[in-house]
Amino acid sequence: MKLRIAMVGACPYPAPQGSQVLMRNTAECFHRLGHEVHLVVYGYGAAPERDPWTVHRAARVPFAAKTAPGPSLMKPLQDVTLAAVLRRVIRQQHVDVVCAHNYEALLAALLVGKRPILYFAHNSMAEELPYFLGWEWATGTAGGLLDKYFPRRADKVIVPHHRLAGHLVVRGCRQEQVVIVPPPLDGTPFRTVPVDSASVPAVIYAGNVDPYQNLSLLLAAAQVLKRKKPGIKLLIGTAAQACIPGAEIVPVHDLEGLSQFLARDAVFAVPRVSWSGYPMKILNAMAAGKAVVACESAAYPITHDETGLVVPDDDVDAYAAALLRLVEDPHLREKLGSQARQVVLERHQPNMVARQLETLMLEAHDRYNTRVRTV
Repeated sequence: MKLRIAMVGACPYPAPQGSQVLMRNTAECFHRLGHEVHLVVYGYGAAPERDPWTVHRAARVPFAAKTAPGPSLMKPLQDVTLAAVLRRVIRQQHVDVVCAHNYEALLAALLVGKRPILYFAHNSMAEELPYFLGWEWATGTAGGLLDKYFPRRADKVIVPHHRLAGHLVVRGCRQEQVVIVPPPLDGTPFRTVPVDSASVPAVIYAGNVDPYQNLSLLLAAAQVLKRKKPGIKLLIGTAAQACIPGAEIVPVHDLEGLSQFLARDAVFAVPRVSWSGYPMKILNAMAAGKAVVACESAAYPITHDETGLVVPDDDVDAYAAALLRLVEDPHLREKLGSQARQVVLERHQPNMVARQLETLMLEAHDRYNTRVRTV
């Protein structure tokens, strides 16, 4: 059975952010299976889209141009226009199912009222809001209320890992309502390069430079590392305009640029400790055959000493020691990188994830329509 899907995201699109990448990868999963996908997003993006499905943009709100994640003064207006275009798309395209990525998209879907709704939870607001707004007690409490009252109103809640699943169940979602599905990633655009045992590899990071990425840990660890390896480079690949002392900034604006950035013998660093999201950058690095050093709270796809190295949160010395271990051991870099790539190709393969998501979508669609017919 082929369905018409409205995939809605309260975000600019496309943009080099994890949420947009996950949303696009999910749309690609449904498209591969022959479902009709309609992507509903804000009125602008960081680049022209090149997708095989229709992108429906909300009305452009004046002065709204932010592509980085987090709150802004224009967001409430953008969300109103998003709900308006979602309502129109549902009516005109005879949409069967709404897939909402992240909170504001869920709120727009609930406001419009079309069922069933599959909510793709990217994070916990109790954990993430304090990173952007400060005032930890107040914003954490407000985020906790959002976690408690809104995800459970969806027909299905799809989460990328067990910790977020447990968090949402404790706060009111039914256990059978929440399903863990690994994020899909097509590893074919990423090419591996040989490890060069004769030279010192760079330490690299790719992604946005917002506070929740915890780059201060990486910078501190890099200083410790440079005392032992004075010539080592720290490269940060990002689309942001940034000047970070101690690091060389490499512009990375799209998937092709990311693939080129990762195509080097290097150690990939993920200093993030924010636990509720899923760092897509780890999967990208693993797909490129990179050995990754990650903090334990955000190291979901990594098995320590098998597909990367996992260290305690915010431990500068442990992080620097793990980086040094990989820098000095080319055989370990090669082994962990190769095994990491294999994990991505096997467990995050888009066709496999697509079948899981399709089963959940069809079940929700059939259950809702059966309930409607019996009322």
